[in-house]
Amino acid sequence: MELAANAVFLILIALAITAVAMFLGRFIELRRFLIDWQDFLKGVTNVLESGNEDEAIAICEDTPVPVANVVATAIRHRKGTALALREAVEARGRAEVSRLDRRLAALSIISHIAPLLGLLGTMIGFVDTVMIVDGGEIVLRSQLVTSAVSAIRCAIMGLVVAIPVSVMYGMLRLRTERLIVELDAAATEIVGYILTKGARQ
Repeated sequence: MELAANAVFLILIALAITAVAMFLGRFIELRRFLIDWQDFLKGVTNVLESGNEDEAIAICEDTPVPVANVVATAIRHRKGTALALREAVEARGRAEVSRLDRRLAALSIISHIAPLLGLLGTMIGFVDTVMIVDGGEIVLRSQLVTSAVSAIRCAIMGLVVAIPVSVMYGMLRLRTERLIVELDAAATEIVGYILTKGARQ
């Protein structure tokens, strides 16, 4: 039983390391995605005003962020109907949102299961303690203390993992929601620009 409790403890450590690695990777990626989308869109529309649509698409492709991908999709579908344009932009937007949510679910799962794993390790440890008491007439105090500490440390480790991971998830969630809001605003603006320009032509 002690081996099982130790295994749970090691699993919690592995989950903590995994969560930190995912958080750092995602944090850096989301930070790179944050751009001044209004300035970017202004630059793209200025190029479109000059009639150089290929250059506008090239600018989007050279800026690998969700906003640029949505704008590029709108430009590529500029000659279709208004309905086709909106559907293409919405589909691309959903794909970008799904991409932004990548790995967030994993962090949420880790933050939820860590305390449960800690509780499991604690229960296993206490079963081990009971077995020590039941196993012989003379039980050393040190044996009971060691077994009890081994059980409790799993519960503590579960909370030590869950609390920071919940904070990490919250930080990434806020950044992701900010990007989604900017993505929606950019999509609405570029679609409106293209439809207005088409109406003038």
